[in-house]
Amino acid sequence: MYCRLSQDDGREGESNSIVNQKEYLFKYAKEHGFPNPTYYVDDGYTGTNFAGVR
Repeated sequence: MYCRLSQDDGREGESNSIVNQKEYLFKYAKEHGFPNPTYYVDDGYTGTNFAGVR
């Protein structure tokens, strides 16, 4: 499951939007029979600043 940073949530540490996305996706996975969800998280990178990441 893929979570990404919201531009509106730029605080230090794991953002509120990431926490909320994980909760929502975990619930979805459980309801649809995915027993071991894996998260990919882009917390701190947005579509406007990831180009410089290597």
